Amino acid sequence: MNNKKNILSRTYLVYVFMCVFALAILYRICVIQFVQGAEWRSKAEALTTRLMEIEAVRGNIFDANGALLATSLPYYEVAVDINAPSITDKLFKDNRDSLAYLLSKLFKDKSEKDYLKILKKARKDKDRYVVLKRNVPYKDLQTLKTFPIFRKGKRGGLVTLQTNRRERPFQMLAGRTIGLARAGIKPVGLEGAFDSVLMGVSGKRLMQKIAGGVWRPINDENEVEPKDGSDLYTTIDINIQDVAEQALYRELLKNKATHGCAVLMEVKTGEIKAIANLTKNPNDSTSYSESLNYAIGYATEPGSTFKLASYLAVMDDYGVNLDEKIQVGNGTVTFYNKTIRDAHAPETPELTLQRAFEVSSNVAVAKMITKYYQKDPQKFTNKLRSFHLHQKLGVSIPGEGNPFIKQPKSKDWSGVSLPQISYGYESLITPLQTLTLYNAVANNGKMVKPRFVKEIKRNGITVQKFETEVIDEKIVSDETIQKAKQMLEGVVKNGSGKNLNITAFKVGGKTGTAQIAKTGIKRANGETAYGNAGNRNYQASFVGYFPADNPLYTCIVIINNPKGNYYGAQVAGPVFKEIAEKVYSSNVDFIQPVNTHSDLLTELPNIITTREEEIAGVSKSIGIPALQRAANKTNNLENQLRKGIMPNLSGLSAKDVLYLLENHGIAVTLQGFGTVKKQSIEAGQRFTKGTKITLTLSQESKQVAAIL
Repeated sequence: MNNKKNILSRTYLVYVFMCVFALAILYRICVIQFVQGAEWRSKAEALTTRLMEIEAVRGNIFDANGALLATSLPYYEVAVDINAPSITDKLFKDNRDSLAYLLSKLFKDKSEKDYLKILKKARKDKDRYVVLKRNVPYKDLQTLKTFPIFRKGKRGGLVTLQTNRRERPFQMLAGRTIGLARAGIKPVGLEGAFDSVLMGVSGKRLMQKIAGGVWRPINDENEVEPKDGSDLYTTIDINIQDVAEQALYRELLKNKATHGCAVLMEVKTGEIKAIANLTKNPNDSTSYSESLNYAIGYATEPGSTFKLASYLAVMDDYGVNLDEKIQVGNGTVTFYNKTIRDAHAPETPELTLQRAFEVSSNVAVAKMITKYYQKDPQKFTNKLRSFHLHQKLGVSIPGEGNPFIKQPKSKDWSGVSLPQISYGYESLITPLQTLTLYNAVANNGKMVKPRFVKEIKRNGITVQKFETEVIDEKIVSDETIQKAKQMLEGVVKNGSGKNLNITAFKVGGKTGTAQIAKTGIKRANGETAYGNAGNRNYQASFVGYFPADNPLYTCIVIINNPKGNYYGAQVAGPVFKEIAEKVYSSNVDFIQPVNTHSDLLTELPNIITTREEEIAGVSKSIGIPALQRAANKTNNLENQLRKGIMPNLSGLSAKDVLYLLENHGIAVTLQGFGTVKKQSIEAGQRFTKGTKITLTLSQESKQVAAIL
């Protein structure tokens, strides 16, 4: 009996305990639900929602003429929240059919019935995020925003997620200079240099985690819209760039070379108009790509193109004249254990400085520099450093190579260093630095910094302009510059560069052939030296300016490891020639006036007609001298146009000027109406068939057609 009571009491105790425990749980549930509910709900929401960045549209990159070089194309994942609070049952029922029809017509991937089923199911299941289409272009998105329900904006249930895809319309052209901008990869080239400008400012959007670990955007009134990046306007001319790359590619392919580069620079401004860097693809001997920026990033021994710096130094420091004689003997000279040889046997045992430069004599320059600087080699290297050859140019594109001019205090300076440096060895120079030195000579001694960017614009408004930067106002005296120009023009006229055979205009330049070590030797300071390695490849180069009478452009071409012929004139010269000739033939800057506006037609007749034979007949029959003079002046205009010379068109009517100019193949654009007030091609300038001219007439008009 006692056992039964004990069992019952224990059972009751357990029962009471369970009831109390259940009541405690119920109490806790009530507290959590009604007292602490808001707090826990916010914590739960914090775990399933997150404020995420909205990527801004990256700014565009343009060439000098406004052609698009790089752009970001936006694509969207389009979804619908058909259960948004603002979408009432009436709004849904009244518009669902038309919405399904329009979605079917726009995307063309599902029928109207299929889209209607998707919308109805989402409404029924209270689904707040149903993906309609991925990779929707911007144009289609704008169309979507006009559809029923969606046109209510954020309250219309349309949800989009944007991704941007970077594209280069011209593909490989200037590819390495423009650079790359991809997610997770550090941008290079101009993309990298101006990344902060191009990338814009990201926005903010509230995202919610739903089933399957997918994050969906929540339409939030406080969403922060991204600010798109600014646009970059470069100095590159895509037409010249195309010419440079095609010319370089053909010569690389012809000579089976491993890689090469070509750069065209505007003399006065330093603007880089074209920069091509091509490397042979390892798996295809006929295929080249822009994988490395050799022109900017690779400093090598320049070879004979460096002789200009050596002669500039000795002419400026010691006033050496071009007719000074140098004994070259049989074309060899030995300094200590190093024998220096000319590529070809000399014409005579004695050469003038001018002729030595023209035929690119290694012996002559080595003996000349040794003669004047042997007792003070530091003076020579200091002069080279005054040309800024020892320091980076500081161009906007990252990855510039480290130049190196050996100093007499260096541990590896030897008895052969001075003569070796004189003709382009035991030093490291990038192609762009060599070009900058030659450009300074073309620019009468003023050294300007190479420039790749003209301006930055935001929403079409200029926010920053990049002006020409002067590195050095005068690297040498005017007298030295004139001597240098005479030497450079002599190379093309009588020396190693005469096979360029350019007859339309004069060129000044220098050929170069350098032996480049396949494997570099590391110096103590971390630089790579190439001067003493035995296993070598060849580097052919040509650098110069044109037209020599009034230099507008400088250009450098370097071709590495050509098979067979490796001389600069024969390998790099043809690329320079093609670039120069095509730029010359397509650029009106080369067309010079034939007068000084003093003896050309400066007065126009008061009366002129479109048919000179008719006015001549009328004036003769009625004997009016004024008309006869008008006819004579009409003949004068015609004569000038036949000679390819633009006459003074002031005072002519629109009808008369159209007749005169279009008969001579000139494309005319008229602004306003009345008589000619201003012409875009000045009187006395030469023109060719197809030339375009804009004429501003005496009275303004919004409709040009009104004058015709």
